[in-house]
Amino acid sequence: METYIQELIADRIGGNKFGKSTVIYKFEKIKRAKAAAISEHPDMEIIDMGVGEPDAMADEGVVRTLAEEAAKWENRNYADNGVPEFKEAAARYLEEVYDVKGIDGATEINHAIGSKPALAMMAQAFINPGDITLMTVPGYPIMGTMTKWLGGEVYNLSLLEENDFLPDLDSIPEDVLKKAKLLYLNYPNNPTGAVAPREFFEKVIGFAKENDLVVVQDAAYAALTFDGNRPFSFLSLDGAKDVGVEIHSLSKAYNMTGWRMAFVAGNEKVVSAFAAVKDNNDSGQFKGIQKAGIYALEHPEITEKTAAKYSRRHDMLVDVLNKLGFTARKPKGSFYLYVKIPKGVKGGETFTTAEDFSQFLIRKKLISTVPWDDAGAFVRFSVTFLADTEEEEKKVIDEIYNRLSDVEFAF
Repeated sequence: METYIQELIADRIGGNKFGKSTVIYKFEKIKRAKAAAISEHPDMEIIDMGVGEPDAMADEGVVRTLAEEAAKWENRNYADNGVPEFKEAAARYLEEVYDVKGIDGATEINHAIGSKPALAMMAQAFINPGDITLMTVPGYPIMGTMTKWLGGEVYNLSLLEENDFLPDLDSIPEDVLKKAKLLYLNYPNNPTGAVAPREFFEKVIGFAKENDLVVVQDAAYAALTFDGNRPFSFLSLDGAKDVGVEIHSLSKAYNMTGWRMAFVAGNEKVVSAFAAVKDNNDSGQFKGIQKAGIYALEHPEITEKTAAKYSRRHDMLVDVLNKLGFTARKPKGSFYLYVKIPKGVKGGETFTTAEDFSQFLIRKKLISTVPWDDAGAFVRFSVTFLADTEEEEKKVIDEIYNRLSDVEFAF
C-alpha cells in the first residue's frame, strides 16, 4: 500500500515514481542473466570477467599493520580530515612512483573514503544550478550524476577508437565552455584501458587555463601499467597544480577495494574546498586503515607484482580472442580489455548492440562481461577473474577458448 512517503521522495532519485520504473539497468540485467545461466547450466562454472574488482587479498604487511593499529587506544576516535602521517606518506609516494615534486602533504593532499565519494564531493564543492561538468563516456558516472542532482548539466565527450579513446576537447561548443566548471578525466581509462600520453595532459592544462576549468583526473588505475610504460601523474607536469587535482585510490593498485582508502592531491584551493565538503559528509576513514594505507604506499613493489599478473593475463586473453577472430589490443594499463563486438554468429543470431553480445556470452557460454554502447558497441573484459596460480590462469583462459570455439563469429 502506497503511503505519503512516496510523495516526499526527492525528484533527483525519482520523486513519486521512485521504485516504479520498469527500466532494467545494465548491471541488474547482467545479474539476472548470470542467475538464469547458472540455473540452466548447473554443471558449468561462471567465468566472471565483468567485475572490476581485484581477485587477490591485500598484502600480508597491510593486513598485519591494520591489526596492530586497530589495537591501539589512540586510533579509536574520529579521524575527520585525516591523520598527518597518511598525507605525508601520500606526498612521498607521488614523488617516488610518479616523480611529482613539491606536493605539500599538509595543504595539497586530503584523504577520502574511496575515490567514489571523492568524485561526488568534488561536484558538491563546485557545481551550482546551471553549471556544466564535462564528462568522458563511456566511463564512471558518479561526478556527472551528482552534478545533475545539484541542478547542473553534463556535457559528454565520447571516447572513440579513432581518437585513441581520448576526448576531443576542440569539439566542445563555446556556449558549453562558458558554463563549464569541471573536466573529468580517467587515465588509464575505465572501460577502454587507454593510457593518455604526456602531450595530451599538456594540452589539457593549457585548455583548462584558457577556459577556467578545474581538472579532476581520476587516477584509480594509474599505477597499473606494463610493457615499459611507467606510472604517470599529470601532477608531474608544469602548471598541473594551477588547474586541478588527481584522485588516487588504493583499491586497485593494492587489492584494497573494500578498505575504502583514497586521496585527493593537487591544487591547494581545490583540495581545501573538497575537504570542507568532506567535513560535512563524513568523519574520516578509521585511523587504523589510514595507517595500513601508509604501509601500502611505502611498498609500491606490491603494485608492481599485481601489474605483472594483469599484464600476463592480458597477454593470454588477447591471444585467445584474436584466435577466435576478434581484434583485441592489449592495453597499456588497467585490468580492462575493451573489445569491439562481432556482428553475430555465422548461421545463427545477430548482435545489434554490445548488450546483445554480452547477454549471449552470459546465457550461452557462462562468460560474464560488461557491455558498453555509449560510443560504439564494445564489451569490457576484466582480467580480475579468480585464479590463484599461473596454472589456474591458463586453465581459465583455455576454458574461454573452449567455450567460444564451437561457434564462428561474423565480424
